Amino acid sequence: MNDTSGFKDISPTTLADLLGRGQVMDIDIRPLWPSIPRVAGPAFTVRCPPGDNLMLHAAIHRAEPGSVIVVESGDVDYALAGGNVCAVAQRRGIAAFVTDGVIRDLAEVREREFPVFARGVIPIPGSKKAVEPLNGTVRCGGVDVDAGDIVVADEEGIVVVPRARHEQVLVDARAKAAKEAGESLDAWEAAHRARIDSILRSGGFED
Repeated sequence: MNDTSGFKDISPTTLADLLGRGQVMDIDIRPLWPSIPRVAGPAFTVRCPPGDNLMLHAAIHRAEPGSVIVVESGDVDYALAGGNVCAVAQRRGIAAFVTDGVIRDLAEVREREFPVFARGVIPIPGSKKAVEPLNGTVRCGGVDVDAGDIVVADEEGIVVVPRARHEQVLVDARAKAAKEAGESLDAWEAAHRARIDSILRSGGFED
């Protein structure tokens, strides 16, 4: 498993600046309880067809501690997981669920403070019939996710760092964050004003 500990110190905003829109999940996938702490970990990928949640339930017993389970769901009409599934995942050290589907038992999940990023909540559960492979490529929130890609998620959004690039992206993200931390607001404002005014002049804008 990749060492992903350094990514917990990097904001999705910084990563999005480096990676672009294509690696950022849709805004519909959001934290389901307030002030969810930032999570970062390698993706354990799951595909669940419409109305079925079997493979997510299988995944919680197979994903390594520290993993972010990423689920491509077939619909938002049936819950993929509830309070007990989230509790077991948390007890096994799973860092979070990220899914383009929905869950149930949100009050229990919130009370346990297990991080879930999803489209919403519905009280009716799915069935457990469809056997699918685990750790294949999935598409979640408009992003293709492979097993081992690094998922970084918090209230700012969800960014997927391709596994093959994670070391260089972490180096670049740390450098960008350090540069921004060392810049005063006055210096940023001056540079920003100069850049905006230059763009306006090149576009023919006149005060």
